[in-house]
Amino acid sequence: VYSDDTRTEVLAGEIVFPPSPLVVHQYVRGTLSCLLAPFSDRHTPGGWWLLPAVDVRFAVHDVPCPDFSGWHRNDWPAPFGVRPIDLIPDFVCEILDPAYERQDRGYKADLYAAHGVAHLWFIDPSERFLEAFELSAGRWLRLGMYDETATVRIPPFAAVELDLAELFPPADAIPR
Repeated sequence: VYSDDTRTEVLAGEIVFPPSPLVVHQYVRGTLSCLLAPFSDRHTPGGWWLLPAVDVRFAVHDVPCPDFSGWHRNDWPAPFGVRPIDLIPDFVCEILDPAYERQDRGYKADLYAAHGVAHLWFIDPSERFLEAFELSAGRWLRLGMYDETATVRIPPFAAVELDLAELFPPADAIPR
């Protein structure tokens, strides 16, 4: 049964019901929010709006709900009270779930590129890596794939070092 609270996406005109996020997925999303907090400081000129799981209308028949999206604050002074969001994000991060990874890496990544999202990250909680891409001439250019042992500076947030070990829960806490 569909309601405003049902987790849905509209992709190519089809209503899609992504799986509910696993606890590890939610953990990574929350931790990413903390790691990127220096960029969302309301007192930082030119900062970011960094929002988890919001509906973004890319086209009439394409309204995905990226796991994490970011907009330059100068481009969008007041994001609140809007659903879906009609401004294309500058940054999108998808936290991969084996049941939905094909959709994230396929149709949604192509959609983001076609509409000019500048940066795309994939985080895989089970394999414990972050993969970063930058849009170049309408195509995704892979900047790198970093595992949990890396401390990195990754665009568009290269001003701060990210210790990826902090991004993931302790390995012994995740059943295999």
